[in-house]
Amino acid sequence: MANVNDTALLDVLELLLTAEIYNNSSTLNEDDLPPNIRKHYWDAKEKKVNRPIKVVDSDIRAIYNLENASSIMSSLPFVNFDEFGSIYTLTVLDLGTKWFARKDVNERIHKNPVLAYYYQNYGTIDVDYKEVRARNPTKESDKAYVEGLTKTVAEEGDEGVDMLKLVHVVSPDEVGQKLDDIVLTPDQEAEVEKIVKAIEYRDYLRKIGLREIGKLLFVGPPGTGKTSTARAMSARLGLPFLEVKLSMITSQYLGETSKNIDKVFELAKKMSPCILFIDEFDFVAKTRTSDEHAALKRAVNTLLKCIDDISLVNDGVLLIGATNHPKLLDNAAWRRFDEIVMFPLPDTDMREKIFKMVLEPIEGKFDTKQLASMTENYSGSDLRLVVREAVLNALTEDRTKLTQDDMVRAVGEFEERINLKLNDGQSS
Repeated sequence: MANVNDTALLDVLELLLTAEIYNNSSTLNEDDLPPNIRKHYWDAKEKKVNRPIKVVDSDIRAIYNLENASSIMSSLPFVNFDEFGSIYTLTVLDLGTKWFARKDVNERIHKNPVLAYYYQNYGTIDVDYKEVRARNPTKESDKAYVEGLTKTVAEEGDEGVDMLKLVHVVSPDEVGQKLDDIVLTPDQEAEVEKIVKAIEYRDYLRKIGLREIGKLLFVGPPGTGKTSTARAMSARLGLPFLEVKLSMITSQYLGETSKNIDKVFELAKKMSPCILFIDEFDFVAKTRTSDEHAALKRAVNTLLKCIDDISLVNDGVLLIGATNHPKLLDNAAWRRFDEIVMFPLPDTDMREKIFKMVLEPIEGKFDTKQLASMTENYSGSDLRLVVREAVLNALTEDRTKLTQDDMVRAVGEFEERINLKLNDGQSS
């Protein structure tokens, strides 16, 4: 096992090699830099990593939490440390890369596109630069990148600030739930993969003129994973996530609703590439055939026009609408989406998979088949609430180990609450 100093030495040398290679290769860009290095050197105002990258003591402390880098690196004859400026430089790149390659660094090279690029072209290590780069999170994945974009928008003045008030912006690396944490149907998985490929081949789609792609409508009852899946797609695709609830931008100042919708779509283009997730899509769309306020009807027309004018291929914006009430949408709304993704209540097999996934980190033995059979017409969100109830009940008895009886009892309590709500609704 390598000691702490060996690891620290390789950390700093990897940084120095990455900086030197990046500085001298115009074919490499920010998406080639490992996330920890890119985040540190990211210039939010310029929206890039400026060349040349210089490595000083404060950089090493910030990236690796290392205080004594100069003494650790003093053993390497090809590394120079200028005490006056606290700057580290490589005196001979070739010596540095050869020395580095002789160490146990295969994993490092296969996680660092800059090094993979160098060793594939100039070294003797078997590595595929394109594969390594494809696995590397893009700059859009970084919180620093998203914060830089929002700051730039805010600096545009009151209009920019107003835009940001209308949406909730999340960076991909802040998304807690990943696609692997969600039980999807085969059709849902297929649609996600289509979008992954559409983004990968955006230039090709633009070249052949196939632009009407990347507008999805998620349809299904509450709690079936529409929002969770959209957020998880943000993490999978490495795209900032912009969430807007239509009720929030139409509940006040009706005359401003159309302007607000325009601002949301304008912001999405400024934040491109990104995902624009419009929840409660039926809130506005349903008014198209109603006798409600004329301003809302204008807002519907604005919304439909904005959808027409935005494109994944041209603008880099993946549009996802979500509705719990598809019957409220008219044909004009349906036609705007090239894919309809259904989110039905989970069947018995899916419920069992969800229970297995949620219960996996909890100590105890469970009959998930029985639990699945007891929870017909439960949403995925309901199933998680059942598990939460069982955990909290056990904690009141100072237990962290659960039993099947705990789970069965929690299902019963959940059923009682549902019946109370139903009876209360009928009596009112």
